Amino acid sequence: MKYIKKSYLSLACLAFFYVGCTDLEVEEIDSIVVENENLEFDGDAGALLRTAYNELATFTSQENVYALYEHTSDELIGPTRGTDWGDNGVWRLLHSHQWDENHQYVRNSWNEMNGRAYVANQVLASQSPAPTAEQAAEAKFLRAFYTWHVMDLFGQVPFRDVNDDDDVDPEVFSRSEALDFILTDLQEALPDLPSTGPATDNTRASKAAANALLARIYLNKGVYTADVNEQGAINIAFDPADMNAVIDAVDAIIADGYGLEDNYFDIYTPASQNEVILASPQGSSETRYFMTLHYDHNPSGWNGFTTLADFYAKFEEEDIRKGIDADPDSTAFSGIGRGFLIGQQFDDSARAIINSRSGIPLSYEPEVPLIGADTDDGIRAIKYHPADKGNYILLRYGDAHLMKAEALFRLGNTADALNLVNELRTARGASELASLDENAILEERGRELYWEGYRRLDQIRFGTFTSQTWDEKTVTDPYRVLFPIPQQALDSNPNLVQNPGY
Repeated sequence: MKYIKKSYLSLACLAFFYVGCTDLEVEEIDSIVVENENLEFDGDAGALLRTAYNELATFTSQENVYALYEHTSDELIGPTRGTDWGDNGVWRLLHSHQWDENHQYVRNSWNEMNGRAYVANQVLASQSPAPTAEQAAEAKFLRAFYTWHVMDLFGQVPFRDVNDDDDVDPEVFSRSEALDFILTDLQEALPDLPSTGPATDNTRASKAAANALLARIYLNKGVYTADVNEQGAINIAFDPADMNAVIDAVDAIIADGYGLEDNYFDIYTPASQNEVILASPQGSSETRYFMTLHYDHNPSGWNGFTTLADFYAKFEEEDIRKGIDADPDSTAFSGIGRGFLIGQQFDDSARAIINSRSGIPLSYEPEVPLIGADTDDGIRAIKYHPADKGNYILLRYGDAHLMKAEALFRLGNTADALNLVNELRTARGASELASLDENAILEERGRELYWEGYRRLDQIRFGTFTSQTWDEKTVTDPYRVLFPIPQQALDSNPNLVQNPGY
């Protein structure tokens, strides 16, 4: 028998599944909690699993988690253009590494990732019906995926059991405890996940998805297990066992049929045949071009984010990833090229677009200031094209290919690592490298994966995130390898402790 318990919870509480409620004055809504005869949580595993998948749509937003990984890096900048994109400084603070525990996107990312992991907990605790073995494996993968983001961004993870009373403060996993929790979830999930090959509609967890996440975690394990001093500085070591685990995971992905796409920009379209390991079943890839295209393009964009001139300069002219011209034979949106858009822009009839705000031809200029930018300042980036956009990709083979190359390099096998990097560069139309070092690998990952949502992760692993500066970013505080625990979370859960430096 089921028991229906009706209570009143604030919208803020619902967002704080893991961390408890705050005293914010917000609208109250009815909350229906389903319990069994033992007064334990009960639910429909299938329905909750669909919710856990649908909530992957959060990664398609230009805000929150995407902003924390990209706007803090050396490949993307969100300039303020007059009054446009001022937004109380949220973008400027991220780019210049001056965020604090009250930053809107820091708080939202914490709430979103923890809340979504909690839904996966609910799947696993459901009894009406209970999850099948495959559903439980999918839920463990999704819980690992969401929890990994919390661990990577914040270094500690709160955990609330679905049957804990509301007045119980969630326990808090240290970074090493969270790492073990995530790896256990993935290892337990693997046997019951399906083996699926590449497809544009890979929107459910698979063995390849679990292996891609395992490879990412083992590659970064030296970051997660490093000693952190009082200033937040870390000393990263790469364990050979972890690097071999990366190679094994990528080899398993290859065995499932994945490989490099022949045409780079096909990856982001329904024509993709080889690379898409996991894509979001909800949300839209349209955000990625809306957030960068000028108001006078078709479609009309939001005229926001651009890349940095120094990052653009890392590409060879022959490298297809740098960009290809607009397709004059396309029947729609033919005025928009793919890759980086620079210089004079044209409409679908090959006429020069006029900047409606300045009255002169619209030409994207390489240099862009963080404050006071003109509407045409900055090089734009288009991977998902409005003519043939595909599902928003969360995991893909090109990333895994380079993770294996890096693991081989860190094991001392530079020759095989170089071969893998050159295999990818040849597929992308770039010249082969004669030698390989850490900087070459980092730059190749930037060229392959720009604007895909993980640049911060790579820069921390290679030691450039806090030690180096770039345009409009001069802060080099070592503690910024972690974001602060949001003040609201600290106020609601005494088991949380603020990260060093904040």
